[in-house]
Amino acid sequence: MSRSSTPTDAELDVRGLLCPLPVLKARKRISTMKPGETLRILATDPASAIDFPHWCGESGHDLVVAAEAHGEYSFIIRKNHGK
Repeated sequence: MSRSSTPTDAELDVRGLLCPLPVLKARKRISTMKPGETLRILATDPASAIDFPHWCGESGHDLVVAAEAHGEYSFIIRKNHGK
């Protein structure tokens, strides 16, 4: 999978983990970041394609990029202010 050329502040590799672990680990990681920073997440769980957009909608973070290639998923999430 080619990585997006979008620069990010941090990366989280959750490949090989299944729901709900990818979102739980992303939530923990993004909680340590500053508002406006971006987190790239690499995942292999097909449920990620549903889970991360849903989590962003619920948490108020911005889903900047969502991509899939050859069974691998890549997401870039921007932490919103006050979250």
